[in-house]
Amino acid sequence: MQDSHMIAVANLRKTYSSGLFRRQRVEALRGVSFEVGRGEIFGLLGPNGAGKTTLIKILLGIVRRTGGGANILGRSTGDRRGRRQVGYLPENHRIPRHLTGYSALEYYGQLSYMSIGEVRAKRDSMLEMVGLANWGKTAIKKYSKGMLQRLGLAQAMLHDPDLLILDEPTDGVDPIGRADIRNALFQLRDQGKTVFLNSHLLQELELVCNRVAILNKGQLKHVGPVDRLTEASSNDFEFELRGSEDLVKDVVAEFQPSSFESTSDGAITVQLKLDGQDRIDKAVDVIRFAGISIQSIVKTKLTLEQAFLRLVEKSDEES
Repeated sequence: MQDSHMIAVANLRKTYSSGLFRRQRVEALRGVSFEVGRGEIFGLLGPNGAGKTTLIKILLGIVRRTGGGANILGRSTGDRRGRRQVGYLPENHRIPRHLTGYSALEYYGQLSYMSIGEVRAKRDSMLEMVGLANWGKTAIKKYSKGMLQRLGLAQAMLHDPDLLILDEPTDGVDPIGRADIRNALFQLRDQGKTVFLNSHLLQELELVCNRVAILNKGQLKHVGPVDRLTEASSNDFEFELRGSEDLVKDVVAEFQPSSFESTSDGAITVQLKLDGQDRIDKAVDVIRFAGISIQSIVKTKLTLEQAFLRLVEKSDEES
């Protein structure tokens, strides 16, 4: 693992003991390895029980690993000097209801070794960045869940950390609030900060992440750019054809088209699932042999959610 990486895990393992006399062994993480570089927005995906929370707790030094290595900012995850440059927003975080937005930031800022003066110099810009301008003097008890999430992000950014670890940051946030949070994440990325995200809202991750890692049953199933995952997971192809509609229907029937549409300009758009190059070549040969003109062939790009579900289902079938 290199110190230049903001997060680096190598063959990371965690086994819990449970049951009577703690004889039952549960492998929460089974040899997970990946790295996160500076200036990335990196997403962690996985179904319930995949090991995501365990991984985050190990990175933060809350849980000890059973084996392998884990570093943040070039230091071991148990080193407090590394944690000082980490901003953290936990899932379902709680802020004392008697506080205001301002006093909450003062409280959390002091936990990050900031003086009251330093907090007061930055609090308005932090609140504005997350869409809470003019809410600093308002009591927390009047905040909606989405506003609490945005305030939680503000406290995570307050001490100017190099790495932010955000667990479900847009949970309960309305569309406008999610847009504010996305803009804040983009600003952090442009400043060279690194953001490590865990979220079940895959549409949000698709909009902001450079790369994602997918965990399932404690094992790493994929790590890489979002667009590479969504393209590689798709076997769907859209054919734009020219010819008699009845003839086209007859010819493509053997490929079981998932959609068939005639356009106003006389083109026919057909969606085919073709597994492997041999199947693609056969479809092209059959269509051309029938005298049908192929105007274009485009590989359909899946959404991140579709690609994720396919990968997890395939993983479950193999296990």
